Amino acid sequence: MKYLIAGLGNIGAEYELTRHNIGFLVLDQLADEHNVSFAPDRLAEKAEFKFKGRTIHLIKPTTYMNLSGKAISYWLQDLKIPKENLLVILDDLALPFGSLRLRTKGSSAGHNGLKNIELLLNGQDYSRLRFGIGNEFGKGQQVDYVLSNFDKEEFEKLPEHIKRANEMIMAFCTIGPERTMNQFNK
Repeated sequence: MKYLIAGLGNIGAEYELTRHNIGFLVLDQLADEHNVSFAPDRLAEKAEFKFKGRTIHLIKPTTYMNLSGKAISYWLQDLKIPKENLLVILDDLALPFGSLRLRTKGSSAGHNGLKNIELLLNGQDYSRLRFGIGNEFGKGQQVDYVLSNFDKEEFEKLPEHIKRANEMIMAFCTIGPERTMNQFNK
């Protein structure tokens, strides 16, 4: 069994610790936990490890957030991974900071990364793990907010939320999406 776990974000030091890069931050921690490193590959930074008879492929698209679908589509085809074994990790303004929601399908809810994935995968039927970043911004400040760094209080709590996200990723790969949602979605 093979899985593709795609963390969404933007490449470059200026984006490294921003809210929009939570997908990258989650996968960096997961790679550390499994003693693997990311290396540049086609359209993405890529790592992989084995766990309980499964091969878990991690990608951080280097196409920038709004073209994430290009890398995801490429790697699904290249690795011959079925769409039901894809999990996309992304930031979500509609969820309070640190809230995590796994869904097996759904709309982009205005998220440009998901819009591009939907376009290139011909639909909304793929799993996504939404990581809440809150919505503490004024009218017209959404872009500045998602591209800003976590505040001090959020930054202190980030490790526990990232750990939980990674528990959900590993559950997705071992017990499947339905049981993972039942166990973790609150």
